[in-house]
Amino acid sequence: MESQSLKLTVIFENKHWLAVNKIPKLSVERSPFGEPTIESLVFDHISNAYKNPYVGIIHRLDRVTTGVLLFAKRKSTLRKINEQFRNRTIKKTYLAIVENKPIKPKATLTNFLWKDRDQRKGMVSPTKIKGSKECILSYELIGQNEFGYLLKVQPVTGKFHQIRVQLSHIGCPILGDEKYGATNNHSPNSVALHAWKLTLTNPTNETPITLVAPLQENVWWKGFQEILD
Repeated sequence: MESQSLKLTVIFENKHWLAVNKIPKLSVERSPFGEPTIESLVFDHISNAYKNPYVGIIHRLDRVTTGVLLFAKRKSTLRKINEQFRNRTIKKTYLAIVENKPIKPKATLTNFLWKDRDQRKGMVSPTKIKGSKECILSYELIGQNEFGYLLKVQPVTGKFHQIRVQLSHIGCPILGDEKYGATNNHSPNSVALHAWKLTLTNPTNETPITLVAPLQENVWWKGFQEILD
């Protein structure tokens, strides 16, 4: 996969930071193997205006996930937005297509998550065990198409594979997420999980800003854009 053939979609940009709509199949951080990553695409983009640009990764999304992803052009901006993530003042809204209809159309899920390093998976328990950390999210069923059920998901915490494992835990694996029990096909190296909206305080002028990443234009998301408009 050549970087020249990959298009970086910029949602917002100023002199201090930018937001992009992450495409699937690519890791966020630069790879030691030289393959294209979102970080390398951002570096190439900023290089058009700056010599030896600074690229700070503010947060991360899984390789198989799409949506709003933030990068800093200055270390001071990286620190300011990271502080918002630490203080949980940033509101995150995801969209997920799940294979099964949840029993409850709307609920808050609270579990304790730990990472199985051998399987590279998140594991959850309803009660705290050694090495686990609390993870909380709320979801709401908002649509349905021939491939599954559309959930609007708002995580309170930001743990490893949190949305994927918590939805799987209630019997609703995300479409294409074989690691967490999905059985139906999806685009290779991609699952139907999209970081749709991100609301934060713009560190440049201290005013609220909401960033929205358009849905991927493919058959799996067909019919859902009309629900969201």
